[in-house]
Amino acid sequence: MRFLARSLTALFLAALTAGLLAWAVQITWAALDERAARESGGPPGRERVLAANVTRAEFAEITPILTAFGEVRARRVLELRAPVGGRVVALAEGFEEGGQVDEGQLLLRVDTSAAEALLAVAEADVSGAEAELRDAQRGLELAQAELEGALAQRDLQMQAMQRQRDLLDRGVGSAAGVEAAELTMSSAEQTILTQRGAVAQAETRVDSARLAIARAQIERDQTQRDLDDHRLVAEFSGQLSDVSVLRGGLVSPNEQVATLIDPAELEVAFRLSAAQHARLLDGNGDLVGAPVRAVLDVLGLDVTASGTITREAAAVGEGQTGRLVFATLDDPRGFRPGDFVRIEVEEPPLPRAIRLPARALSAQGEVLVLGDGDRLEQVSVELLRRQGDDVLVRGQIAGREVVTERTLALGAGIRVRPLRNDGSASEQAAMVALDPERRARLKAIVEANARIPSDVKARMLARLDQDEVPAEMIERLEARAGG
Repeated sequence: MRFLARSLTALFLAALTAGLLAWAVQITWAALDERAARESGGPPGRERVLAANVTRAEFAEITPILTAFGEVRARRVLELRAPVGGRVVALAEGFEEGGQVDEGQLLLRVDTSAAEALLAVAEADVSGAEAELRDAQRGLELAQAELEGALAQRDLQMQAMQRQRDLLDRGVGSAAGVEAAELTMSSAEQTILTQRGAVAQAETRVDSARLAIARAQIERDQTQRDLDDHRLVAEFSGQLSDVSVLRGGLVSPNEQVATLIDPAELEVAFRLSAAQHARLLDGNGDLVGAPVRAVLDVLGLDVTASGTITREAAAVGEGQTGRLVFATLDDPRGFRPGDFVRIEVEEPPLPRAIRLPARALSAQGEVLVLGDGDRLEQVSVELLRRQGDDVLVRGQIAGREVVTERTLALGAGIRVRPLRNDGSASEQAAMVALDPERRARLKAIVEANARIPSDVKARMLARLDQDEVPAEMIERLEARAGG
């Protein structure tokens, strides 16, 4: 066992010694390579310059566009229902799914035989009541004439009684004659009372006849309305939907037979977040009539319509968030109720705003701007709105050039070669005249690089043999050599 332990220890020490010797050889070889590189007079390492797209930031009054999604709805929708039951005996020519109808057009008619019979009976009742009224009026006239005759007869009897009393006073007449005249006078008074009762009865009969006429006319009008209810008429011009009846079919009272939609009166309902809704309020907290644009994507072809915000829902709705807003569409041709559309709302203009590509802004609200010597500086800005692939910001960057696309390689202090939007990047397009020594060094770099294909290498060597070479090509070769 002691022999085995010593053998293993000796093997371990031998392996450790071999490793240390290999490490020493590697360090020595690296030092010799570094010395050879210094003595060879190769180019020193250079700072790597990256290309970056830049744009100039300018203040402007920008109208933000708020984007939402909503549904097209009809402002005028009428459920067509059969007011009475029966068999459909007449149907309009265009009474079908998608059919166009005009205001006042007869859409359908239910069998009216029973209703017409009832109307005839009601009209007969009215005629009978009117005849009864005429008879009662004639009876009233006769009763009034008899009353007038009784009054005249009383006046004559009163005169006769007065003469008898005068004769009795002069001693010519008799008491019996006066009594007879008084009895006759009393009988005339009784006749007048009887005739007045007859007149009252005649007047009551006239009133009853008039009431009977009124009841008969009410019944006739109701029957006429029932007859009219057998006809279904379009209340406004529009298109039919959900048609569920055919000529000859049976319908029950209040059965829905179709839906009438006005395609010219459409609106769009869309939901906004509380923050978006707040941006559309005026100083009094009321919703402004902001212009909107509804966009319907039909196989890549956009159907658009302009409109105006008119109102908002009174309640948020159970399980919902934000605000439900409605906007009328001015010319909704091509739209149909139920279409899912994109809504673009014009917000109030933002003064002194700057539009930049969204990729220019970091998550921390910072942008990279060109400083002295084309070195990048990091500046904080205020994010106002996001507009698709752009952002609207505000900050101390007006008049300065901003990097439009941030990458991991770009940061504060990095020197870049700016590529401007107008495509006139002078450094990119600049041609550099090479001296023989620099030309030879660059050609050596190209020839020594085994990763460059032979045909590409030949073209690069041909370009280096020219009097002027693109600056971008020179910088890449020198950066590759320095790396």
